[in-house]
Amino acid sequence: MTNGSGHPPLRSAVIGAGVISAEHLRFLQRSPAARLVGVCDLSKVLARYAADTYGAESHYTDHVQMLEQAKPDVVHVLTPPHTHCKLAADCLKHGTHVIVEKPIAPTNEEFRILSTMARWQNRALTEDHNYRFNEPILEMESLVSNGVLGEIREVDIRMALPITEKGGGFADENLPSACHHLPAGALHDLLPHLCYLALRFIPPVEQVAARWDKYSDHPLFAHDSLDAVLFGGGVHTRLRFTSHQAPDCFTVVVRGSKGWVETDLFQPYFRLTVPRRAGKQLSPLANQWVNGIAMAQSSVTGFVNKIRKNTPLEGMQTFLSRTYTALRTGAELAVTHDDMDQTTQLMDALLAEENRI
Repeated sequence: MTNGSGHPPLRSAVIGAGVISAEHLRFLQRSPAARLVGVCDLSKVLARYAADTYGAESHYTDHVQMLEQAKPDVVHVLTPPHTHCKLAADCLKHGTHVIVEKPIAPTNEEFRILSTMARWQNRALTEDHNYRFNEPILEMESLVSNGVLGEIREVDIRMALPITEKGGGFADENLPSACHHLPAGALHDLLPHLCYLALRFIPPVEQVAARWDKYSDHPLFAHDSLDAVLFGGGVHTRLRFTSHQAPDCFTVVVRGSKGWVETDLFQPYFRLTVPRRAGKQLSPLANQWVNGIAMAQSSVTGFVNKIRKNTPLEGMQTFLSRTYTALRTGAELAVTHDDMDQTTQLMDALLAEENRI
């Protein structure tokens, strides 16, 4: 049976029924491009709950059993990061396409091993770069590609989250997150977001200088702050993560020779400063007027999102939709091999001892 597009829905399955799975399962439940044939989790209760909630045909606690019995075409690997490589490899060996939550692998070398396996199996392998597909980022990319900002000169990306505070998933000493064993510790789970967003706007990176610090006394964290500068092609890029400043934010600023644009993906707004038709003298006033209206509209949208419990993960639905379209039609994936390769290379560079200051 097809869904009107001429392509039958893909048999889809999910490994890992944790918090992030709700975003994936919501897409799979609603999309005519997918048929949810299985949910797997080590917790039988979680697997059954997710299957019942989102209409999966079956649930499992053994992913190999699910691969053999449900026979999915595509599997979403949504487990803790340290398990991604093993589970993705098992899925590829069973002939399925694989969508992996970030980080896809701890290092670029491990990613390339997976990528080579995918090519051998003639299967697709892709990583969730969800913030790339949030509306403000897509609009920023459009401004850049259309030359509105001119030549890109600077990119500044900053995330602030209180990951060391008690009650958070990374800070639980009784049940420590497996992310603490990754090369960048708990920050490794968040680092891909900074890297893949920066790479959308900058030329190849030629030089990296990174400072890793620890401001908390939490025993689980080797570091809880990153301040890095990247250079390449005449573009200066700064990546920052902090756990000791407030409020929470995830700001992206792109500055060019003609203008600049800024957004916050946690509290979405869109601020564009460029020459206006009013002329050079009146452009500052015109920008303030236009951006003031946009900020007021954003505040209303943010309030509505709070009420509706909409999250900053809105780009994931676009990512998944484009990925499924590519899988069914043979088009280029939304997140390509080169995207993942460059992201993991940049993460390696940020962690390299020779680049630390």
